[in-house]
Amino acid sequence: MSNQPDSNDRPPWQASILTLFPEMFPGPLGRSLSGQALESGLWSLDCTAMRKFGKGRHRQVDDTPAGGGAGMVMRADVIAAAVDHACENEDTTRLARIYLSPRGTRLTQQSVKELAAGPGVLLLAGRFEGVDERVLEAREFREISIGDYVLSGGELAAMVLIDACVRLIPGVIGASESLQHESFEGGLLEHPQYTRPRNWEGRSIPDVLLSGDHGRIAQWREQQAQALTKTRRPDLLDPKSRDK
Repeated sequence: MSNQPDSNDRPPWQASILTLFPEMFPGPLGRSLSGQALESGLWSLDCTAMRKFGKGRHRQVDDTPAGGGAGMVMRADVIAAAVDHACENEDTTRLARIYLSPRGTRLTQQSVKELAAGPGVLLLAGRFEGVDERVLEAREFREISIGDYVLSGGELAAMVLIDACVRLIPGVIGASESLQHESFEGGLLEHPQYTRPRNWEGRSIPDVLLSGDHGRIAQWREQQAQALTKTRRPDLLDPKSRDK
């Protein structure tokens, strides 16, 4: 019997986005598994256009950084107004508030699991040089980074986080047991995968995978996962660095 909870036992997982470019959504999230799950009501998506809360005739959302410097910074009052508007919906007040930022804590599979198990996320997609620090403090946003690089805005990072969460929602992936053998499960990268044809451009599928001996196959896969992780991501084998 599956240990996965029945998808009917929980309300749809909710993704609420604060963005200057709502037309970017759902984008790729409206395709494939995530798109099918969105259509079937396993999760929901809504966007708040922050430009509507801009100041003046031109709906200004940014200003020069205090203390000088290059670029522009998104205003605290504009973001706060957008957050408060989104949270007029009582369901949105329950969501984890996250600002996508390269200075945030690293997004890991463990943190994705925790977010996917909750009611959903309220994601702030910043632009320019960032956002006024005061609104992050006043509206209690947690900062998360999807990697050590900088994007033009937080929208793509928001899509990455949402996709990683949605695929863990019960009912989204048919063969839920496949989730147990992916990279980062058990602290290892996934073992190599093969399929037909048996021989391709002089390269053959390893004989052990065609042996029918499930014990040997499991042992081979474990050895391969250990070797790949040691070579490519040795940090995953160090309990002190895992999920930092």
